[in-house]
Amino acid sequence: MNSRKQARAVRLGPRSLAALVLVSAVGVVGFGWPFLTPPGSRLSAHAQDAPWLFAGLLVLLVAVVAAAISESGLGPKAVAMLGVLAATGAALRPIGAGTAGLEPMFFLMVLSGRVLGPGFGFVLGSVTMFASALLTGGVGPWMPFQMLAMGWFAMGAGLLPGPDRLRGRAELVMLAAYGFLAAFVYGTVMNMAGWPFMSALASNVAFDPQATVGTNLARFLAYCLATSLGWDLGRAVVTVVLTLLVGPAVLRALRRATRRAAFETPVTFEAPRQ
Repeated sequence: MNSRKQARAVRLGPRSLAALVLVSAVGVVGFGWPFLTPPGSRLSAHAQDAPWLFAGLLVLLVAVVAAAISESGLGPKAVAMLGVLAATGAALRPIGAGTAGLEPMFFLMVLSGRVLGPGFGFVLGSVTMFASALLTGGVGPWMPFQMLAMGWFAMGAGLLPGPDRLRGRAELVMLAAYGFLAAFVYGTVMNMAGWPFMSALASNVAFDPQATVGTNLARFLAYCLATSLGWDLGRAVVTVVLTLLVGPAVLRALRRATRRAAFETPVTFEAPRQ
């Protein structure tokens, strides 16, 4: 068993951690405002403006988090690693677009966050969703919500226990279980971003600004079951299968690349010999 401490491409210092907490707090409000506002509140009355307001704010805050994390140690080697993984994830996403939730990029986010840590995971998830949106033409008010949700998804993998000790089958099972559950959580969170703005014709599952929190929660659960359960299940199963099948090879490759990059080793230059 390899007990050597795994290098991290991004270390979360006090400033970057504070920025990450701030953007996450705003994101929670942006996703969960239908359950945080009282019935008939003025915020609910202006619900149609919420996606653009929160989208603009989330874009700015995600940029602040990325800049703060970069300031805390995202060097050239980590930037190169980020670019390769983000490009790979963005290329994988269109493969299953529109096909029952077959989205192979999610397993790569899990493994990358596991090896390179929560800070790198958050940046990678956000950048990958941004790049894939540009690649597929999926730019819209939902994009910042996707960036934040995927950042949380990959960051969570970096927060799993035993990053420097747990290896082998036990680690794969843990990552597969996390990917399975987190795939459903991702889908549910993204449902919260769009559910309040669905057509009022679907009155039995639509958000009702005049209803109580309990009533809207029941409507939301019915909406998830009716619209996205199959898609989320497909995403979860694909993530588990890919993690178990190709996870060992990808984990070895990522760890080998991390050791060779030596992220935490400062670059020095020798003076020329006279």
